[in-house]
Amino acid sequence: MDRAVIHTDDAPAAVGPYSQAIRIGPFLYTAGQIGLDPATGKLVEDEIEIQTKRVLENLRAVLQAAGGDLSNVVKTTVFLLDMAEFKVMNGVYAGFFWRQPTRTFGRTGKCLAAGRACRNRGCCIYSRIRQRTDK
Repeated sequence: MDRAVIHTDDAPAAVGPYSQAIRIGPFLYTAGQIGLDPATGKLVEDEIEIQTKRVLENLRAVLQAAGGDLSNVVKTTVFLLDMAEFKVMNGVYAGFFWRQPTRTFGRTGKCLAAGRACRNRGCCIYSRIRQRTDK
């Protein structure tokens, strides 16, 4: 089965020994995304709405680099630092996925970005996607 590494400059570069995404056959597996601005490599503002939007824009950029889009997503995993922000995150999330993928959701105690623990409120939103790229 063919294996291809996917990379785009329109999403944050990997900060360790991993790839933004790997395509194996008709499936695409993406790395987790957090609210990093790909142009600066820094976390966006502390508001959960802005961070959620950035996470999903990063994810969309990786999917587009692989020839797909958010409508191909079949599974996501989302982690929040503060459960009180779920409603706002969920509202932004719903605006990106018109085809509703399955989702696992959880709370996390810390967020790692650029090799360090982040203390910004709500910065821990990860999304792992498995995407079918054949149509």
